[in-house]
Amino acid sequence: MDHIEARILEQIDAKRGALLSFGEETYRSAETGYEEFNTARRAAQWLRGFGYTVREGLAVTGLRAEIGNGDGPAVAVIGELDGILCPTHPQANAAAGGISHACGHHAQLNAVLGAAAAFADPEVARSIQGRVVFFLVPAEEYVPIERRVRLTAEGKISRCSGKSELLCLGEFDDIDLALTTHVHMVDSAADLLVGNNCSTGSFTKTVRLVGKAAHAAAAPHNGVNALSAATLGLSAIGLIREGFRERDCVRIHTNITHGGDAINVVPANVTVEGMVRAANLDALEAVSAKFDRAFEGTAYAVGAKAETETWQGYLPGPFIPADPAQLLAAETVRAAFGPGFSVEKADAAVQNYASTDVGDLAQVMPVLNFTHSGTRGSLHSSDFAVVDPEKALVVPSKMMALTAYHLLKENAALARGAISRYTPPFTRDEYRGYIRRFK
Repeated sequence: MDHIEARILEQIDAKRGALLSFGEETYRSAETGYEEFNTARRAAQWLRGFGYTVREGLAVTGLRAEIGNGDGPAVAVIGELDGILCPTHPQANAAAGGISHACGHHAQLNAVLGAAAAFADPEVARSIQGRVVFFLVPAEEYVPIERRVRLTAEGKISRCSGKSELLCLGEFDDIDLALTTHVHMVDSAADLLVGNNCSTGSFTKTVRLVGKAAHAAAAPHNGVNALSAATLGLSAIGLIREGFRERDCVRIHTNITHGGDAINVVPANVTVEGMVRAANLDALEAVSAKFDRAFEGTAYAVGAKAETETWQGYLPGPFIPADPAQLLAAETVRAAFGPGFSVEKADAAVQNYASTDVGDLAQVMPVLNFTHSGTRGSLHSSDFAVVDPEKALVVPSKMMALTAYHLLKENAALARGAISRYTPPFTRDEYRGYIRRFK
């Protein structure tokens, strides 16, 4: 362990009590995407308390601050502000309609703020060649279409998630590499899991099936049953599943959100919502087209019409394998916590079937990631709980700060190497052009 590593650990240890208090307060006061006003205010106060200049109101509630110089790459350490709708969670915020941090985003927030506390030390700040950007972003969790449409009509957003919105606004144009974290998302008994598991991408679908109303008893022959068209469409989705390749990791979820107007009237207007997922963009586009054809074809079969819409979701995460920069930081953490502290390398072959807008970042820049322990239960569920505050709310701060330091020390050799080895699928402008095809 070198002197700066020891200094980073000292700075975070000195703020341990404040970090635990901040994380616990955030855990009890989760807010939904694009409405994380209290969370963002508290985070901005923390950053200003360490002397940072904070830019606020980015994509409604996002904020960023930075330290360092322009002589090297810019590394964004990223945390997410929002919670997930889970009203049965014991720590759900009733005032916010049942939003909770069963997603673990409060731990991410702590990781970024703890790292900011470490780099506020002048000696630590002078040790890097480049910039560390503390970036807190809104709306990683799914924003329902109705609220998305309202916020768009109000001129507040144009994209469905915070990172996509910020990418389209150009707020990531000066960032060369992103560093992210999460509580464990795949099964692992390790205290730290270093590296990335690729995530699936997703699109959201709306299908409006239009038939013809008629008296359901006296004259059903005069009607066209839109619910029958929807049922056939759902059956068609089931029947084509065997045509999906296993390696594409396809998932399709559906829900009938409006099934008709009255029980004694042939349903004339039925709405189906769906979500399609796949591990790569080509497969995602293909399954999206198959979804549309399933409903358009079965609607035609019963004499109805299907009006399909595709809404922006999250792009697949083509993450890079575990990077030596992270493994060096992991070795440092192991030395700091002793041999009983377990650090493992993520298996890049293990697919994360969930979707995240970190995938959108990975389409334009390298993303390094680690996940951590300290919790139990299922993500997004009422049994999710923090059981070891030290591992959940303090250790990630140390890992985030140490990794950023390793990336940017010694003329930022490790950061430059990670950047040079990664070929993004899109340039920033290509990403913006692609994503603006969607609502």
